[in-house]
Amino acid sequence: MEIGRYHWMYKSSRPHQYHHVPALRGNISPLGNQGCFECCIKCLGGVPYASLVATILCFSGVALFCGCGHVALTGTVSILEQHFSTNTSDHALLSEVIQLMQYVIYGIASFFFLYGIILLAEGFYTTSAVKELHGEFKTTACGRCISGMFVFLTYVLGVAWLGVFGFSAVPVFMFYNIWSTCEVIKSLQTNMTASGDQICVDIRQYGIIPWNAVPGRACGPVLENICNTNEFYMSYHLFIVACAGAGATVMSLIHFLMILSSNWAYLKDASKMQAYQDIKAKEEQELQDIQSRSKEQLNSYT
Repeated sequence: MEIGRYHWMYKSSRPHQYHHVPALRGNISPLGNQGCFECCIKCLGGVPYASLVATILCFSGVALFCGCGHVALTGTVSILEQHFSTNTSDHALLSEVIQLMQYVIYGIASFFFLYGIILLAEGFYTTSAVKELHGEFKTTACGRCISGMFVFLTYVLGVAWLGVFGFSAVPVFMFYNIWSTCEVIKSLQTNMTASGDQICVDIRQYGIIPWNAVPGRACGPVLENICNTNEFYMSYHLFIVACAGAGATVMSLIHFLMILSSNWAYLKDASKMQAYQDIKAKEEQELQDIQSRSKEQLNSYT
């Protein structure tokens, strides 16, 4: 006899009955499709979509900032060496600082790759705990402590990235001033109203190279040629993209902070509800024990 061919009705007030069930073909269950659909819905319900969006935004922002910032810094050193500081000793300190910043960029990219994955995993944990997708899923004091630690760490990183966002706007401002000066020179040459030879940009006033650096500034056609180089064009636009990436990272960390704070509050309330239910279940069990003992004593007397 095939297993599952008949459904038996065991002893009850009704006589024995046989209910015919269609024969199984292969390993397919009559409820297989519905069970698979419910399983998919359950799995999709456990996905922390807010954390997933924040993680994608964080990865995108950090990738833009690190990749574009690294290439833009290399182009900036090339522009300084070719046009504003021909003596290597004048910008030696700046070159070391830029090289150090590039190494820091490598560390930032690695750290936030791991931190984003950890926060996404923490989002899966708290979502499962809040929605109780795995039956008796109970929160622990250690889990709530870890969630609180992530809230504090994300807040600190958010404040730090606000500083990074502001710092990344400085080279954008410098390159914008050089570009706008070049546009003034081009407009004067087009209108033939005056000569642009006296219009200059002095990089030394920004403090990135010393005052004794030679030549330290560029004027007129020389400055216009600098603006037409590929290094200047690429560095300017890459700094803009890097600044936008830093802003996207700040937004992702703020998003993460809201998510973690909400999850931590849910877990805290869930722990209190869990403790209340445990006490209530214990009291009900004690009440049942007392009732059963009293019935036994009453039966013994009768």
